[in-house]
Amino acid sequence: MPIPPEVTGEEIDPDVRQELMSLPKGLAEDVARNLVMVAQLIDEEPEKAYEYSRIALRLASRVAAVREAAGFAAYATQKYAEALAEFRAARRMTGTVELWPVMADCERGLGRPERALAMAGEPEVQKLDKAGQVEMRLVAAGARRDMGQLDAAIVTLQSPELASNANHPWTARLRYAYADALLAAGREGEAREWFAKALESDKDGSTDASDRLAELDGVEFVDAFDDTEDEEQRGDDVDDADDVDDDRDLDDDRDGDKS
Repeated sequence: MPIPPEVTGEEIDPDVRQELMSLPKGLAEDVARNLVMVAQLIDEEPEKAYEYSRIALRLASRVAAVREAAGFAAYATQKYAEALAEFRAARRMTGTVELWPVMADCERGLGRPERALAMAGEPEVQKLDKAGQVEMRLVAAGARRDMGQLDAAIVTLQSPELASNANHPWTARLRYAYADALLAAGREGEAREWFAKALESDKDGSTDASDRLAELDGVEFVDAFDDTEDEEQRGDDVDDADDVDDDRDLDDDRDGDKS
């Protein structure tokens, strides 16, 4: 797949660049450029990101960062079995636990929420940093919901991190998940409160909390573009009607001349 010439490979994380130093220079540059494309495309065009990740994987399958990138690209395209295999490979290479929550979420994606819950109780969770532990809590709550255990999902999300007024990168997502679970349980008033809290902490728009609040408040958004199209259509309809009237007038004049 083509890579824009302005992508040099220097854009990648320094830690990944360090890993790639084990490769011959030319190969390392090719792998790096493909990894940059994965990072740039994974949110908006995950299928393309996946294709670039496969190229990087063919070039350097023994590099942990490449296996991890391939895992996230597969995860973004809902290829959960493939993603899980890549994450496991990366974990074997590094011996770290950072990928534990996303591995558990792959189990959910494969229809095995009970395995995700089992992973939430493993010692690896205690080795995660705070962000990783919150992510694991989100996965565990999702697994509870998958199994129809809505009340248990709500309890799972209740934590010091949820109650804290501090704002962290994961705060909005945690509050949003809690609000969504409350709403699913029919606790609309509490859900609205937590959607508002999620919106308050969502500085980068990672959730659609504002839309969910609007829905609860009965607010309907009107697409301005659609309104413009409607106005144009109505204008066209009026013009067509005027044309018909003009044709009728012309026909009447002709009939008058004939008489």
